[in-house]
Amino acid sequence: MYRLASTVVTVVSLTACSPRVVPGGPDSGGGGDDGGGGGDACPAVHFMAMKTTPSIALLIDRSGSMDNDIGGISRYNAIKNALVDGTNGVVTKLQAEAYFGASLFSSDDPCPRLYSVPRALNDRNSIASLINSQNPSGNTPTGPSIDQVVADFAANPPPTGSPPAIVLATDGLPNTCTNGNDTTTGKMLSVAAAKAAYSAGIRLFILGVGTGIADQHLQDMANAGAGVQTGQPNAPYYLANSPQQLTDAFAQIIGGVVSCDLMISGNVDPATAQDGTVTLNGMMLIYGTDWTLVNGNTIELLGAACTTFKNSANPVVDAAFPCGSILL
Repeated sequence: MYRLASTVVTVVSLTACSPRVVPGGPDSGGGGDDGGGGGDACPAVHFMAMKTTPSIALLIDRSGSMDNDIGGISRYNAIKNALVDGTNGVVTKLQAEAYFGASLFSSDDPCPRLYSVPRALNDRNSIASLINSQNPSGNTPTGPSIDQVVADFAANPPPTGSPPAIVLATDGLPNTCTNGNDTTTGKMLSVAAAKAAYSAGIRLFILGVGTGIADQHLQDMANAGAGVQTGQPNAPYYLANSPQQLTDAFAQIIGGVVSCDLMISGNVDPATAQDGTVTLNGMMLIYGTDWTLVNGNTIELLGAACTTFKNSANPVVDAAFPCGSILL
């Protein structure tokens, strides 16, 4: 079980010696300290961090293998139950907390063919109708399907202040529209699409359903979708081999996005984010394991830190960044 933190607003203190000023901007005039570091010219900067209402695109594999069994029902129906069951579905429970949309993908002509409903609040019934309207068939062109969802985010942007995310649920290695055996090209296209999504400001989470996906590919996709660079900690990926594990994985991914993204009323340079110091209820958090910075203005709590935040009655997050990290 999981629950959302009761606190809606959390104070985040962002401390920097010298906010970076846009050249020629209103704060770039002469006089006073030149911003070289420290001094009275650069006091601590305090922002308010607000709970967000994210925009979440569910990208669901409906290739032929999704008809295979997982715990007594098909993988496709297990996903449907995990998301939109009338009582325990994750979307059912959280539909008022996020703008949910969904797309089903396979190699239907024209490939990739996505059957979709747009993102909206309280969208459980539309998503359930969409899943019920189709059956598993075809190949798994994951990369081009991710590209289509990213293009939809560009054409239909989320509301202001709503961070976008893609949750991909798939049961096999990706292939191509024309060749179900070409997993080499399929993996290359999928990782490239995940990287492109992150570059467009959209995080991608990957959930492997049943057996059939190599752990290394799941890790590669997770890292690409989270913007992980060489030498940084690996991003988490998710794997479910039973209907209950599937529900739990969706709850962890979606519940984390809904509850553990804190938008700040300012911007931090993502290139220096790993040099920051973040604490939760006074406990030091580790960058890449417990927290990360998304798009320069959202602190995302991860894993156990996210769980602690959600289970705290009045959580307090504090962050300090080195000189020049705050962008004005």
